Amino acid sequence: MTSIAMIEAAAERLAPVVRRTPLLSSDWIDEIAGRRVFVKAECLQHTGSFKFRGAWSCLSSLDAGLRARGVLAYSSGNHAQGVARAARIFGVPAVIIMPRDAPALKIANTRAMGAEVVLYDRATESREEIGATISAERGLTLVRPYDDAQVIAGQGTAGLEIAEQAAEAGVTAADVLVCCGGGGLTSGIAVALADRAPGLRVRPCEPEGFDDATRSLAAGKRLANPALSGSICDAILTPSPGEITFPLLARHCGPGLAVSDEEALTAVALAWSRMKLVLEPGGAVALAAALFHGDKIEGDSVIAVASGGNVDAEVFRRALDHAPN
Repeated sequence: MTSIAMIEAAAERLAPVVRRTPLLSSDWIDEIAGRRVFVKAECLQHTGSFKFRGAWSCLSSLDAGLRARGVLAYSSGNHAQGVARAARIFGVPAVIIMPRDAPALKIANTRAMGAEVVLYDRATESREEIGATISAERGLTLVRPYDDAQVIAGQGTAGLEIAEQAAEAGVTAADVLVCCGGGGLTSGIAVALADRAPGLRVRPCEPEGFDDATRSLAAGKRLANPALSGSICDAILTPSPGEITFPLLARHCGPGLAVSDEEALTAVALAWSRMKLVLEPGGAVALAAALFHGDKIEGDSVIAVASGGNVDAEVFRRALDHAPN
C-alpha cells in the first residue's frame, strides 16, 4: 500500500522532470464561490494532466531491463499521454490501448509522443484481452492508470506540493477537492496530506451518475457505476474505485461530492474567462463543486485540483456557451 515514504521517494525521482504546478486564485472566482478558492493547476503539468506524475513514478521504479522491453497502458487519454511521454524520455517502447470514441486530441497527442496506439470498441471488445495478447507477445509491462502503488505514489507528489503551497498562503484548514475516477490522484494526495497537512481534508469529486467513489465511501464498500459512458467528463469515468485506492480513500477522505455535466461545463468556462486556464470537463469537476456546492463545503477556504486540460475544440466551444455574461 502506498505510504508517505513511497511518495517522498517518488518526488525525488520526479524532481528533475516534473513541473511544480501553481496554486492559483481569482477574486472573481472567490466571489462566485462565496469563499477563498485556490486552484491547483495540474492542467499545466507535462501532457496537460497530473498523469505524468504517476507514469514517471512507475516507469522509474522498474528494473532497467524490464523497462527496456517496453510498457503497455489502457487509457481514454490522459494516462495514455503520461505513459507515452515517460516512455519517450526513457527511450522505451509504449503501446497504448485506447477506445475509438476517446477524444481525438488525446489520441493524436499520444501518437505524437511516439506511442503505438491500438484502438478498440469498448462496447464489443475487451481492452484487457487485447492487452494480454500484446503483452504476452512482446513482454511489455502493464502500467495501470490508478490501481498501482507506484502510480499512486507519483500522483501523491501533487499532495506534497499542495501542503507546501497552502502553508505559504496561510491555509491550515480546508477541504481539498479532487477530481476522482479510479482514485489514484485522490488517494495519493490524501496520503500525502494526512502526513504533511492533516488540517486539509481531501474530498473526491465526480460527475452525477458516475459517483462510485462517493457512494462507496458512504456505504463502506466498493460499489460500481451502472454505466461506463454517458457523461461529458470522460477523463474520470471508471467502473468503480480501485482495489488498492479504495482502502486509502476510506481511511483518509471525507464525503464525496457529485456535480452535473452542466456545472462542469460552466466551470470550464469560468476557469477560462476568470483565470485563463484551459480545463477539460473531467478536470473541472472539483472546481465545479467549489463553485456550485458550497453548502456542502466547510471553512472559509477551499482548494480545488484542476486535474487536466486536454479538451477537444468542439467540447471547449460548447463549454464557452455556458460562460456567464
